[in-house]
Amino acid sequence: MPVKSDREYRNLQAFEIRKQGEGEEEKMIVRGQFTTYDSPYMLYSFEDEDFEYEMMEVIDSKAFEGCDTSDVIMQYDHQGRVFARTSNGTLNLDLEEPSMEADLGGTTIGRQLYEEIDGGYTTKMSFGFIVGADIRNRIKEEREGQKPLVRITRTITQIKKLFDVSAVSLPANDQTSISARSFGDGLIQEAHEELMAEKRFEIEKAKAEARAKLLNMEDTTHEQ
Repeated sequence: MPVKSDREYRNLQAFEIRKQGEGEEEKMIVRGQFTTYDSPYMLYSFEDEDFEYEMMEVIDSKAFEGCDTSDVIMQYDHQGRVFARTSNGTLNLDLEEPSMEADLGGTTIGRQLYEEIDGGYTTKMSFGFIVGADIRNRIKEEREGQKPLVRITRTITQIKKLFDVSAVSLPANDQTSISARSFGDGLIQEAHEELMAEKRFEIEKAKAEARAKLLNMEDTTHEQ
């Protein structure tokens, strides 16, 4: 799956097949849900010598308000031929859920994709988008006998543009993609540097307090 640097990708849930009509009037409809609003999910976890990390993400229920969906397309692995698109009415979006519904009966390749989905050969989707605004939060949890757990949560509050919804052959996993990992690595590196700086500060503070205590003990001894 190609990854473009100007956008992020997330996997959708499994397709649903919705046949409408019979014979020549039958429409080849597939449906997929983008995500679940206001429900944190883990992008991935990571561990280094000092900490364990959990990279979490939440999509706010109002994230798609004002989103540019003027011409969203449906592709395969985010590239190549177009199977459906919003501008001609073969792809419909419901941003309140949010979900998509595509009529794949208009082209030969669309009907082939429908058969692949109906037969269980293609089961997952991914959507490409640009984030307009987000909020980041970090919590460190001390754990006895274990490394501290650092949980980083990114809440996407605005999705600026939705480019495409694509059937994918091999999604990275059920929750994430290469672009999400790249973004998360940056946040983890930033958190690691800040946490190590805090750790060095606490060490120097403890040393200073120990020196002050020692000097105070020496002064008390001399007075005696």
